[in-house]
Amino acid sequence: MRGLDLFCGAGGASMGYYRAGFEMTGVDINPMARYPFEFVQADALEYVAEHGQDYDFIHASPPCQAYSVATQSRRNRGIQYLDLLADIRAALEAVGVCWVIENVPKAPMRPDYKLCGCQFGLNVRRLRWFETSWHGFTLRPPCHHPYPVVSVVGHGTPTWVRERLGFNPTIHDYRAAMAIDWMNRDELSQAIPPAYTEFIGEQLLLHLGNDAASV
Repeated sequence: MRGLDLFCGAGGASMGYYRAGFEMTGVDINPMARYPFEFVQADALEYVAEHGQDYDFIHASPPCQAYSVATQSRRNRGIQYLDLLADIRAALEAVGVCWVIENVPKAPMRPDYKLCGCQFGLNVRRLRWFETSWHGFTLRPPCHHPYPVVSVVGHGTPTWVRERLGFNPTIHDYRAAMAIDWMNRDELSQAIPPAYTEFIGEQLLLHLGNDAASV
């Protein structure tokens, strides 16, 4: 089955879907030399309008800066960030295939799945919400970090990260925490661990299988 990853970055989400069994194509407005699958440099909204029906499902990770805690102080100073979430949802609904939208907590979306690294045995704090066209649901333990873990944020190493961990993480530490071995530091800061979308992909396959069985 063919999957489309919009705003794909260097391919963290795509890798998870690939491991779940999908053939992935990524789309991003910027060149992504380390994206590991078929890649198209294009505007996500334009591409999905023209080619969305060529795929069995579509994942989208629109920019999160309009809702991220990391940019809250800048927004308080009046800085505005690109907000494409509502537009991408409307575009996906118009295509008519199964879809997933991923974003940060507090984004204006229905969090069918709330996933963090601690739920997959990863040494990373990275809570993300996923809205699905099929209103997915599963019982999973809540986010719980009883000891300091890596937070892959920004483009350097914030002082609070060093203070919390007691050491300055290296690129190897960040890659190990995310279970991603092909990205640079900036790409990791924009990525989600493949474990998240491998799980989502498995849930999607169950949904598609149930739909097929009911026909």
